[in-house]
Amino acid sequence: MTVAKPLTRTARASIVCAALGAGACALPALLPPSPTLPRATTLLLAALYALCELPARCPLLGRALRRPAPLGTGSFFPVLLAAALLLPPAAAALAALPGGLLARADASPAAWRRVWRTASTALATWAAAHTAGALHAPAALDGDGPALPAALPPALAAALVLCLVLTALDAGVRAAAEGPPTRAALAARLGRALPPHLVHGLAGLVLAVLWRGPHGPAAALLVLLPMYLSCWVFAQYHHERAAHQATIRALVQAVDIKDSYTRGHSERVGHASVLIARELGMDGDRLDTVRFAGILHDVGKLGVPTRVLRKDGPLTPEERRTIELHPEYGHEMVRGIGFLGEARDAVLHHHERIDGSGYPYGLRGEEIPECARVVAVADAFDAMTSTRSYSRARPVATAVAELERCAGSQFDPRMVRALVRALDRHGWRTAVTADGPDGRFPAPRDPLPAQPREPA
Repeated sequence: MTVAKPLTRTARASIVCAALGAGACALPALLPPSPTLPRATTLLLAALYALCELPARCPLLGRALRRPAPLGTGSFFPVLLAAALLLPPAAAALAALPGGLLARADASPAAWRRVWRTASTALATWAAAHTAGALHAPAALDGDGPALPAALPPALAAALVLCLVLTALDAGVRAAAEGPPTRAALAARLGRALPPHLVHGLAGLVLAVLWRGPHGPAAALLVLLPMYLSCWVFAQYHHERAAHQATIRALVQAVDIKDSYTRGHSERVGHASVLIARELGMDGDRLDTVRFAGILHDVGKLGVPTRVLRKDGPLTPEERRTIELHPEYGHEMVRGIGFLGEARDAVLHHHERIDGSGYPYGLRGEEIPECARVVAVADAFDAMTSTRSYSRARPVATAVAELERCAGSQFDPRMVRALVRALDRHGWRTAVTADGPDGRFPAPRDPLPAQPREPA
């Protein structure tokens, strides 16, 4: 339910069924009081969860925090998982209802989205509480011995069930609204959602242990704020990362539209650059920088006249000089994008040569930034192994032999050896650009996958 469009009848029926199911799960907690039902705890946890949703709903705080509206699943699960450990299933489901109803919905139909979020969260919390009860979580928390070792398996199991139920419900309503997802898409969505849910399960366990401890709910409330802030920071990181990737996609799509001869080339160079960087021992942020550099290396072609880029015949010296300006154009375009870091230098220097005969500045050897030397090898390799309207692809072995022949003069030998090792490990599929026989290119993989909808 991420696309703002009218819901199908099947999707509306699915939401209504989920809402009825959530109501049935929470109803026993609303019936005449039972001596075993902790109403005070239920109301306090429900209020806490609702309070956690208010910043996103409040326009002033929402703009100040720049927090994206959570749609379809809860954004702060430790309170709900603590409820699953502390309360009977019906009471745990009831604790999820106020926060879901107060949640903000940015896209229409807002009312249906809010009902769906409330119902799915309540159903998942109810299932998690049943799991925790079956594994004797309340007894572990209320027993005489240490609570944490005994309650850890039930807490992780409850978090796992919460994740599975939310993922299954989300897949069901998406199938009703947009068509059934593939098995690979389901597996990928579950794989991305599971780690943060398990982390939230541990946070919920800490909350529950403190709640049952000698200082009571007051001690639990003291740790709730740092938990919430840490989750918000984590959500901001993913939000900003998604914005970065959207910026890069827009730039690459613009280059592909302008230069159809090299469509798909940028993504493949990003992939090959990552293969080389991993062989060199790069990881984390440095690996992302190399990926961005490979993807954006030709962004400066946006400043080159289209008639020159698409010319079929030989280039005149003046036209060649014009094309050789594209690294400088690209550097000017991305210079103000702070998160790119060293990738900006790679955009500027990926046509420098080890012997100093490259452009735009004739740098040589170690004067060329390492990231640029990686991209230079990846760029040349994909250019040789891709079929375009003006050249046929060379076999991978032939391209590698050419890189090895030019190592030490045009390319850094260390980067060439790293690519050879990576190809031995992973192989490579040659590609046909969009103007090829089938109008498509089989890219090795998307180096910028879509961001999943995950808890904060």
